[in-house]
Amino acid sequence: MVDYHASSNQAGAGGVQTYMEQENDWDRDLLLDPAWEKQQRKTFTAWCNSHLRKAGTQIENIEEDFRDGLKLMLLLEVISGERLPKPERGKMRVHKINNVNKALDFIASKGVKLVSIGAEEIVDGNAKMTLGMIWTIILRFAIQDISVEETSAKEGLLLWCQRKTAPYKNVNVQNFHMSWKDGLAFNALIHRHRPDLIDYDSLRKEDPVTNLNNAFEVAEKHLDIPKMLDAEDIVGTLRPDEKAIMTYVSCFYHAFSGAQKAETAANRICKVLAVNQENEHMMENYEKLASDLLEWIRRTIPWLENREPKNTVNEMQMKQEDFRDYRCVHKPPKVWETSLLRNVSWRSTSTPSWHTLEGAEKGYEEWILSEIRRLERLEHLAEKFRQKAAIHESWTDGKEAMLTQRDYETSTLSEVKALLKKHEAFESDLAAHQDRVEQIAAIAQELNELDYYDSANVNIRCQKICDQWDVLGTLTQKRKESLERTEKQLESIDELYLEYAKRAAPFNNWMEGAMEDLQDMFIVHNIEEIQVCSRAPQPLKKKKKRRRRREEEKNTKEEEEKRRRRRTTEEEEEEKKKKKKKRRERRQKRRRRRKRRRRRREAEKRRREEEKEEEEQKERKEEREEEEEREKRQKKKKKKREKKKKKRRRRERRKKEKKKKKKKKKKKKKKRKRRRKTKKERQRKKEEEKKSRRRS
Repeated sequence: MVDYHASSNQAGAGGVQTYMEQENDWDRDLLLDPAWEKQQRKTFTAWCNSHLRKAGTQIENIEEDFRDGLKLMLLLEVISGERLPKPERGKMRVHKINNVNKALDFIASKGVKLVSIGAEEIVDGNAKMTLGMIWTIILRFAIQDISVEETSAKEGLLLWCQRKTAPYKNVNVQNFHMSWKDGLAFNALIHRHRPDLIDYDSLRKEDPVTNLNNAFEVAEKHLDIPKMLDAEDIVGTLRPDEKAIMTYVSCFYHAFSGAQKAETAANRICKVLAVNQENEHMMENYEKLASDLLEWIRRTIPWLENREPKNTVNEMQMKQEDFRDYRCVHKPPKVWETSLLRNVSWRSTSTPSWHTLEGAEKGYEEWILSEIRRLERLEHLAEKFRQKAAIHESWTDGKEAMLTQRDYETSTLSEVKALLKKHEAFESDLAAHQDRVEQIAAIAQELNELDYYDSANVNIRCQKICDQWDVLGTLTQKRKESLERTEKQLESIDELYLEYAKRAAPFNNWMEGAMEDLQDMFIVHNIEEIQVCSRAPQPLKKKKKRRRRREEEKNTKEEEEKRRRRRTTEEEEEEKKKKKKKRRERRQKRRRRRKRRRRRREAEKRRREEEKEEEEQKERKEEREEEEEREKRQKKKKKKREKKKKKRRRRERRKKEKKKKKKKKKKKKKKRKRRRKTKKERQRKKEEEKKSRRRS
């Protein structure tokens, strides 16, 4: 049997009181019907014994065994699960009345009004009052707690029976007397819950005794429901006793509801076990995922912290590709794993390691970008160095051989002057290349400062260019000095030639005159003419002297003109040289200005490029900071949204709870109205029945 004390303690006092009043208003004269009284006595006795056997006792006669109040108090203790006041062990009438009063007071404390039932009547063995008292106990502790779809007690029990027996043929439960007379309803209840105990199709409506005995025996044997009625008592009466049937059916209800509760409890336990197993499985998966993720982070952080610089852009780009592969291929599954871990546990053990990984990843990315920019600049400078060095080397190729030539030794003065002019042009070209050499040296110095990997070869080549440049400078100076020296020598030789010509001119004139005189032929006819000719050397000599003077004057004039012309040509040449020098100096100054401007422009370009790079770096940093701030804002927004969602959910829950409370209140009001209506209808029916009976 099922204990009723758990459910009975939860029953409301108001509902019990109203239902008890309703039941006590029933016509008690019906108990005088001997058939009904017999059925009630059997049923109530069996019901009481089903509970008293838990305490190791039973009753035989319901009127006599409850007279002293001891077993009545014991019955109430077993049913309610509460301790009653200590009974009095005396056998006097006073002691018995006191014990019964204690039992009746306990029943009244449960919200039951015992109308016209007193302790003296129970002690005197009044069968009517004793059965009425037991019926109120059954109503309070066995039937009152039955509730089906907002109906309770008798209506709820009837609705439960209708629901359970609806699919069965020849069963139509409308009340608790005639609907149970053929026994099919009892068998249908058992078959509905335990189809293995009854073969319902073999039962026949024409054999009610067999049906009833089958149901009672199966219930007693398999469901632990004692046999409370005999089949002959039910079949032998025109109308079975409603209270006896209700008591019997309530035992079926509690037996099946207890089994159903045990089954639901078992299902709940199974669900709890399944949830625990799932939690253990989730914990194992969590530990495995967390350990694998931490191991991967431990292996990845040293790789990100290994920032060994490379020599070329291609090698750094390979590193960048590896980093992109890490970002696109290797990291996304781990991000998904971290999200899974956070879903399982918000305070994940991998969160600090994950933050360190992200910090190392950020630093590694910045290092790669800075190294690529540095190597790109280095390659640009190295290419520029190679181009300028190649141009300079191609220009200097063959210049040493040209400067070491001694062609001026076999040249004339005019050729030497031409060589000097050519050498001056070479000097101007050499001065123009001075800036290129300085640029090459500056680029090499910058490559050294930026830790270029091939800086040794660059320094060797730069040193070679500088040494060659120094050699060219010394050779140029030596050649210039030798050309100027040979020019002076040739000019002095030319002056000696001119002095020699000046001094040899009179002698040449005298020789020419003497030759002419010696070649002249005199025709003489006699000795006197010969003597005259021999005496006439003096005038000839004078003539010759005059001629010589004239020729000398001519020669001097010619020499003076030649000298004047030479002076003018020399002055003109000197002026031309001065003008050329001035022009060269101006050109050199212009070139120097241009070179300075170029250097300034290049320096400005470099400075601008550096400023641009710095600005780009600042912009990148600002963008990263902005991205971080955006992420933080998004996280804050997400948190705010989650908080708002939680608040909304709380509000919705509160609203739902309020609605539920309102619905419950409305339902309670409806129940009260229905109960009032049912009370009024029952009172009307009772009054009509009383009137009809009085009339009859």
